[in-house]
Amino acid sequence: MQNQQLQQGQNKNQIANPQTGELPKVKTPEMNDRDFINDALSTCKYLTDSLNIAVREASHDQLHQELLQILNETHQSSRQLYNLMFQHGWYKLEAEEQQKIDQAYQQFSNYSSQFPY
Repeated sequence: MQNQQLQQGQNKNQIANPQTGELPKVKTPEMNDRDFINDALSTCKYLTDSLNIAVREASHDQLHQELLQILNETHQSSRQLYNLMFQHGWYKLEAEEQQKIDQAYQQFSNYSSQFPY
């Protein structure tokens, strides 16, 4: 993380940076920076879902390689947009309880015994 200060919000399991104060106090019909970046992130998510299908179903090798490159670039763009939103305090995460993480780990660890190798 790039020298990010994490803070606990109202919810003690919430992970977020403080808002940078760049947004207007009252939401107006006009889009602000957060709205534009959020829209771009949503678009990237939609594109990566669609490109995953296109890459998987491309029958021509050259087309497959080109789509795979575009998919990779779209994932990188998504990550950059997420990081930007998180840095400005516009994207919040919920921390999961350790017990639930341990349960999920145990559940999926047991699946490894079913692998053929």
